[in-house]
Amino acid sequence: MTVASTRRVPPALLTSFVVSSRYMPVYVALVLLVIVASIWAPATLGGSALRAIAPAGALLGVTALGQMLVIMTGGIDLSTPGTFSLAALIMVGVGNQEGERIGTAILIALGAAALIGLVNGLLIGGLKLNALIVTLAVGQLVTGVVNRYGRTFPVQRPVPAGLSDWASSRLLGVSPVFWMGLAITALLILGFRYTTVGRRFQVVGANPVASQVVGVRVTVNQVSAYVVAAVLYGIAGVALAGLIITPGVASGNQFLLAPIAAVVIGGASLTGGLASSLSTLAAAFFLTGLNRMMLIMGLSTAWQFVVFGVVIVAGMLVSGDRIIKTVERALRERKRRPAAGHGLSAAEEKGDELDEANRDGE
Repeated sequence: MTVASTRRVPPALLTSFVVSSRYMPVYVALVLLVIVASIWAPATLGGSALRAIAPAGALLGVTALGQMLVIMTGGIDLSTPGTFSLAALIMVGVGNQEGERIGTAILIALGAAALIGLVNGLLIGGLKLNALIVTLAVGQLVTGVVNRYGRTFPVQRPVPAGLSDWASSRLLGVSPVFWMGLAITALLILGFRYTTVGRRFQVVGANPVASQVVGVRVTVNQVSAYVVAAVLYGIAGVALAGLIITPGVASGNQFLLAPIAAVVIGGASLTGGLASSLSTLAAAFFLTGLNRMMLIMGLSTAWQFVVFGVVIVAGMLVSGDRIIKTVERALRERKRRPAAGHGLSAAEEKGDELDEANRDGE
């Protein structure tokens, strides 16, 4: 075996490194957050603060996972707040403070969310309309429905006691909402890794034209992404209703940009295809922890907006797409270096390439 061949990195290992490098920044950010919090706001890492961060981060995480599915198709969803708020209000209106109606209310809430996602999906995947414009318009329409529906029952009416009792209970010391978020994340990870549908979905997002050529139903995958995403918004809306007990018409407003920021910081490709469910959930907890730390530090609302803006811009600067391009550029430059720089002659390097070609031919 020649010196050159020992220096070659196995293609599979190299590919894994390049792909995984896009998800590293979010974990670095989490470590930095813990370090900063331990110095300037140690209460952020206390038991009570972590118990508050867990369900809030899970809610943002579930919503961000829905947004991630849409972004994996190359789209974006701005109807999130309306869908979220409608699901929360249905738990009040249909639930009518009656424990036996919780199941019915949940089914109606998720059904309404799925219908919103279906409308988005048909207009975007079926009619090929612009995702930004369509979801913004649908979101405004849903917001109007939410405001009208909110006037049909008394203000500050609570959700059924069974739902609020479930959300406020403790499972291993943490709200069940947290474990729900982990369970949904695990299902997506397993689905993408071990099912044909999940792998095909990723391929469609990465290259819809090629997928169409080989017979994959691109439109079905795009429509499905918006439907499943909307159902995830609905699940998060139902859980939020249980946590805050008296949701209002603006309950989902905070979930417009934060899920998109979590997806970006989590390393997803904004052009579609690659994304990590675990990294997206980690980014959601990072943003939630950052918000809690700023509250404990007593920063004003204005400064909180400034910090969040800086974080989102920083996330764009170190986004997965930019990292991949940087790594690929570095690998190309390394490949172009003169063979002498590695202690080998050009003839030896050429001979190694011919030997490798002969082995491949054999």
